[in-house]
Amino acid sequence: MPTRQPMRIRPRRTTGDLLAGLGALAVLVALLGGVPYALLRLAGPPLTPELLDLDLLTSRVGTGTIVAILVLLVWLAWLQLVVCVLVELYAGIRRVGMPARVPLAGGTQALANRLVSAVLLLFTVSAVAVPLLRPAGPPADRPAAVAAGTSPLAAPATAERAPLVPVGKAKKVYVVQPPHGRHHESLWEIAEKCLGDGRRYPEIYRLNQHKEQPDGSRLRIADLIRPGWVLDMPDDARNVHIVPAAQPRPDTLDDHPGRPAELDGRTRYVVPGGADLPAEAPAESRERPAVRPEPVPERPVVRPEPVPERADPPAEADRAPAAPEAEGSPGSGDSTGSPGAEGPGSERPGSAGSAESAEPGFGSGGSGESGESGLGMLDYLAGASLAAAGLLAALGRRRREQLWHRAFGRRIVRPREDAAQAELALRLGADAPGSRMLDIGLRLLGRSLAAAGRVPPTVYAAHLSPRHLDLWIHPPDPDAPAPWAAHDGGQVWRLPAHEGRMLDEAALADAPAPYPGLVSLGGDGEGRVLVDLEAAHGLIAVRGAQTTAALAALAVELATNRWSDRMRVTLVGFGEELTVIAPERIRCASGLEEVLPELEAEARAAADRGHGAEVLTGRIHGRAGDPVWSPHYLLSAVPPSAEEARRLAVLARTGARTAAGYVIAGDVPHATWNWEIDGDGRLRVDALGFEVAAQLLPRRQYRALVELFSTARRLEGEPVDDEAGPVTPNPSVEVRILGPIEIAGPPPMEEGRAGLAVEMVVYLATHPGGVHPVVLGGVLWPRGVQAVVRDATIARVVAWLGADSEGRPNLYADESGRLRLGPEVRTDWMLFRELVRRSHADAAARAVLLEQALGLVRGPLLSGRPRGRYAWLAADDLEYDVAAGVADAAHRSCEVWLAAGEPGRAVAAVRAGLLLAADDEGLWRDLLRATHRTGDPARLRAVAEALHRRAESHPYGGGMAPETEALIDELLPAWRMSSAPSA
Repeated sequence: MPTRQPMRIRPRRTTGDLLAGLGALAVLVALLGGVPYALLRLAGPPLTPELLDLDLLTSRVGTGTIVAILVLLVWLAWLQLVVCVLVELYAGIRRVGMPARVPLAGGTQALANRLVSAVLLLFTVSAVAVPLLRPAGPPADRPAAVAAGTSPLAAPATAERAPLVPVGKAKKVYVVQPPHGRHHESLWEIAEKCLGDGRRYPEIYRLNQHKEQPDGSRLRIADLIRPGWVLDMPDDARNVHIVPAAQPRPDTLDDHPGRPAELDGRTRYVVPGGADLPAEAPAESRERPAVRPEPVPERPVVRPEPVPERADPPAEADRAPAAPEAEGSPGSGDSTGSPGAEGPGSERPGSAGSAESAEPGFGSGGSGESGESGLGMLDYLAGASLAAAGLLAALGRRRREQLWHRAFGRRIVRPREDAAQAELALRLGADAPGSRMLDIGLRLLGRSLAAAGRVPPTVYAAHLSPRHLDLWIHPPDPDAPAPWAAHDGGQVWRLPAHEGRMLDEAALADAPAPYPGLVSLGGDGEGRVLVDLEAAHGLIAVRGAQTTAALAALAVELATNRWSDRMRVTLVGFGEELTVIAPERIRCASGLEEVLPELEAEARAAADRGHGAEVLTGRIHGRAGDPVWSPHYLLSAVPPSAEEARRLAVLARTGARTAAGYVIAGDVPHATWNWEIDGDGRLRVDALGFEVAAQLLPRRQYRALVELFSTARRLEGEPVDDEAGPVTPNPSVEVRILGPIEIAGPPPMEEGRAGLAVEMVVYLATHPGGVHPVVLGGVLWPRGVQAVVRDATIARVVAWLGADSEGRPNLYADESGRLRLGPEVRTDWMLFRELVRRSHADAAARAVLLEQALGLVRGPLLSGRPRGRYAWLAADDLEYDVAAGVADAAHRSCEVWLAAGEPGRAVAAVRAGLLLAADDEGLWRDLLRATHRTGDPARLRAVAEALHRRAESHPYGGGMAPETEALIDELLPAWRMSSAPSA
C-alpha cells in the first residue's frame, strides 16, 4: 500500500506572517492617525460653521454646505473604523470569544478584524522568534510532524533517509480535559488553541456531530462538551494527538488521558506503545521511545453542588467547593452543561451500570439497541419540546391532585436526583406556545372547513418552527381558510406564528381535534417535524438502532399532547411503566397475539361505518368532549411473526384513512412507510424524504420520567423546612419573591442584562450557604457558558449591588470561594418565616404577626419571570416550601380569626394565601367556611361559583377535590342547580 512522504508542519508563524503584521500595523497607523491629520489639514474639523448655523434648516443649500456634510460623513466613517478597531483589540487581547458586533459596520469591522489579527501576531513571542531563529525547521532529534493520513511517527530528516514502509492511516484528535478551578474547556477555546482561531469551532463541531463518545453520549449542541470526549480535529490542527484512524475512542481515551504537550507550538505526537512503528524503520527511530504527553496533575472535577434535602447552612458552608459528591441538585449533572459534571446515574460503557439489564418491558423486543449511558436530560428531554410541554401539563395535573391531599405542616413530595433533573430539562425545553399554536391552529382549521362544508385534506406531515406552522397536505389545494395561507401551489398550508398567537382559545374550547395522530419524529435544526400516523394508510416499520427509545418517545408524546381529545395507545413489549404518566390513554400487552383480535374487531366495525374521508369529516363535525372516530395507535417493540405480519397487513391494506396507526419495530413485510434510525440518531423516512435528528427516550431518561411521575402520585407528603435564619431589620437590599420579582435598593440596571442579574441575586438569596461560581454557572446557564462570560456577569452584579451601610460588599466570595450575599441583604421570604416563627411563640400577638406575614404576599411565587429561566426551581426546595408555608400561615390565621369571631378578617387572610397558593384546595375550603360564617348567602354563592368556574377552566383540568364538592353541598345545597348552565 503506497504511503505519502512525511511532511514537516511549519512553525506557528512564518516570515510572511511577520511581514504581514508589520504591513497591517503600518496600515492601522495610517488609518487611525493619518486620516484625521489629513482631514484636519485639508478639510477642517467635523463640525464646520456652516453646519452649526441654525438657519441651515430653512435656507437654501449651497455648495459649501454640501461639502461640509460630506466632510462630516467622512469623519463619521473614520470614527466607526476606530470603534471597530477598539472592539477587535479588546476581543483579541482579552480573548472573550466572538467580538461584539458594531452596528452598520459589516465591511469596516471585517477589515478591522483582519488588520488587528495580523498586528497581534507581532506581540506573540513565537511569532517573531520562530521564523528568525529557526528558518531551517525543527532540529533532527525531534519527531517529525505528519500530515493527516500518514504515519503517526516518521523518521528524522537525514541526508540518507531509510525507505518508508506502508503504514495505516492516522487522524488527529483532542481529548477534552477536566475543569481546572473555575475554568472549563469549550469548543471555541479548543479551536483557538489547536486551530489558531476560535471562530473555526464549527469545523470541530461538524467533524464530531452525532458521533458516539467514550461515555456513550454524542455531541448534539455546540455548547455542550464533556471531559473525556475524544474530538476529531481538522488536518491542520496542532497541540493534538495522532492516533490510528480506526482506533476506537475509548481506546484513545485510555492511551491519552492527559492533554497534549506543546513544544514551540508543535505537537509531540504519540504512538501507543510504539506499536505503529514500521518494522524496517531506521534504528534511530526504533530505539527512541515514543514521545508521550507530559503528565498533567490530576485535578478534582468540579460538579454542581446539591441542594440538601433540609437546608442546613453550617453544613453547607463546611462542604468543600471543589468536588461535591452528592447529586440531584439544580444545575447538576449533564443538564448544567458544566464539564466534568456527569449527572446522577451516569454510566460508562463497560462499567457495572452499563451492564445492568434493561428494566422490564424496555429495551426488549429485538431492537438491538445498546444501553444508553452518560447522557444528561438536556440531550433528549429538553430537545423534545412538544413532548416536554405535554409532560409538564400532565405533571401539573398530578401535582394538583397531590395538593388535594396535602396535610397541614407538610409539603407535597418533590422529585430528587434524576427525576428532578428530568423536570428541569422539561422546563427548559418545553415549547408551550408552539404546542398551543399547533392545537388551536388545527382546531380552527377543522372548524373553518366544517363551516364551509369542505372535506379536510390529508395532512401527512407538519413542520413547527418559531416563525410558522406548515402542513403538507394531499391533494394540493390553493384555497386555504384564513388565517391559513397556501404555499407551493397549495401543497403547503401555513399559519404564521403571529397569527397563531392571536387565536382565541376560549372560542375554540369545544372545537374537535381533526389530526390527533400527528407526532414528532425529531428536529431538523429549524423546528420540529411531525407526521400523521393515520396518513400512512398502512403499517409503519421502524428499523435500526434505538428503535425502542424511538417508540417510547412516540408513546409519551401521543399520550400527553394537547392536539388530541380522546385516544388509546397500546404498547406491545415495552412501556408498562409509562401507564403512570397517562393511565387513561396507555395500556400495555406482552405480545401482538393479545391485541390483534381487538384490532381486527375495530377494523370490521370501521369498515361497516365507512372510512377514508369520512374519518376526517366526522371528526370536524363532532365535539371535543365527545369526539367522533377516536383513534387507536399500536406501537410494538416486538417484531411480528409471519402470521402476525400477515394479519397486520390485512388490517392496514385498506389503502384509505382509518382512525388507527401501526408502528412496528423490525423488518415488516408490506410496510407503507419505513423509518430508519442510524447509529448517529438520524431518522429517515423513505416515502416522505425526511431526515431529522430522531426524538428518542433512552433508558436513563425513561426511568427518570417514570420516577418523576411516580413521585407525583405520592400523597403522604414530607415535612416542611421551617427553620428561619437571622433577618436584618434594616436591609440595604431587599429581594422580593412572594409575588412579582423585585430587587429594592440598588439602582436600575440596563434592561437587557437585568433579567440574568436578578435571577442570580434570587438564587444566591435563597441559598444562604453560598454557591461556588462553577455551580452558579451551571444553574444560570444550564446549556453551558464560557467562564469569562460567567465571571463578567458576576462582576457586574457585584458592582450593581454595591456595599452595605458599613462599606462591605453586598455580594462577595468567602474563603472557600463560594459566592454569598452580605448580612444586609434580605428576602421577603426570610422575613415571612421569621414572622411565622415568632407567631408560634407569642399567642397574644399571633393574629397580628400572621397578618403581617401574609401582607408580604403579593402574588404567585416569582411571578413574571421570563420564559425559559428559573428552571432550577424544578430541583429546589423553594417552590415546595413557599407554597406550603404560605398556605399553612393562611390556614392558621383563618382559624385564629374565626376563633376570635372575626370571619371577615379570616376571609381576608385566606384570600392573601390564595394569591400565592391558588391550587391548594384546603385554602378554598377555609374560604368557604369563613365566608359561610359571615352569614351572607350571596357572598357564599359567589365563592362557590368562582371555585366551580376555576375548576372547569383550570389549565391542568381535573375539576375540584371531592372534599371541596362535599363541603359546598353541605353549606350551599342548591349550588349545583345554579351552576348547571355554565357547566
